[in-house]
Amino acid sequence: MAGPSAYSVADYGAMIVDPVRMDRYVRALERAVRPGAVVVDIGTGTGIFALLACRFGARRVYAIEPEDVIQVAGEIAAANGCADRIEFIQAMSTSVALPERADVIISDLTGALPWFSQHLPSVIDARRRLLAPGGVLIPQRDTAWAAIVTVGELYRRWTGPWNGAAADLDMAAARRIIVNTTTSVHLAGENLLTEPQHWGVIDYGTVEEANVRDRITWTVTQRGTGHGFAAGFDRTLAEGIWMSNAPSTADADRPTIYPTLFFPWPSAEELEVGDRITVHVDATLMRDDYIWTWRTHIADENGNNKTAFTQSTFFGLPLSPRTLRRRAASAVPSLNEDGRIARAVLEAMNEGVPLGEIARRIETGFADRFPRPSDALTFVVELSRRYSAGT
Repeated sequence: MAGPSAYSVADYGAMIVDPVRMDRYVRALERAVRPGAVVVDIGTGTGIFALLACRFGARRVYAIEPEDVIQVAGEIAAANGCADRIEFIQAMSTSVALPERADVIISDLTGALPWFSQHLPSVIDARRRLLAPGGVLIPQRDTAWAAIVTVGELYRRWTGPWNGAAADLDMAAARRIIVNTTTSVHLAGENLLTEPQHWGVIDYGTVEEANVRDRITWTVTQRGTGHGFAAGFDRTLAEGIWMSNAPSTADADRPTIYPTLFFPWPSAEELEVGDRITVHVDATLMRDDYIWTWRTHIADENGNNKTAFTQSTFFGLPLSPRTLRRRAASAVPSLNEDGRIARAVLEAMNEGVPLGEIARRIETGFADRFPRPSDALTFVVELSRRYSAGT
């Protein structure tokens, strides 16, 4: 999977037992795979889509996964008689070259929204380099939705510790950070104060941009206290095969593993039927994470301004002046001890020195840092895992 952290085997188990997710993906895969097809499974995890592709007649499956869970996938493939048709590749898909192009590429790399970690760059790259002309992408399309929500209990948990009531202290500095931070939430229909509105359509067959900028407008249909908006997706796996994590979807047709993403407001707002709310939303990929910005304007039914505010997850990062100075383009960095050790390790790796010998060198050269040989070896192995081009 693409992302800043690895999924556990238990996480993959939760995906497999989600009946809606599995039904939709399996139906789309069965429709797309023809006898003799070549399939690429990006973020294979424990390998279930790769196994099913074999069952549906694939001649060859390339199952790509950067994390060590790929070992489990290989064992499961062998136990199910598919090991001879699946090639497991432990790497990011963007660094993989294949001997043939795929008839089908399947992936599920998103979170609550499709703008998640390296999902879009990975799919765009795979479509360009790994997919045969006329090949099939699963999913085909994502359409984001968003709705104004009332989530009083969540909002109190999210902001309450920083309201100063517990110790009669001014905690506003921390509260400013928390109201610029998104969080996952599972919603029910009674949480909605507006109808969900669609925005940010992604056609995976043509998309070239990993970022999004859009405007969403709602008319309040239910009087209540608004705490922000929540967003999720409607996903088309294949024509006629879709799923959604919107709370208006019937529970039986709603996948359980995909939460929605809650964008809080800086304060609770009393909303009346007919109020008009406009949010300009912007998501920009910075390395492996998106910076989200949302600018909200609320007016009454006659167009009179009620309130407006601008928020961003950038302001949800508690950056000190020292950190900002170190990130400035004019900053002149110098290596700390860990940097000097890493340089020594990487230079030795580049010279073809075995890991055990590298560990011995840094244990000798940085004795205070590595009191035990195992500490040095652990450090070296971790750098090798991250930067080695070897098998």
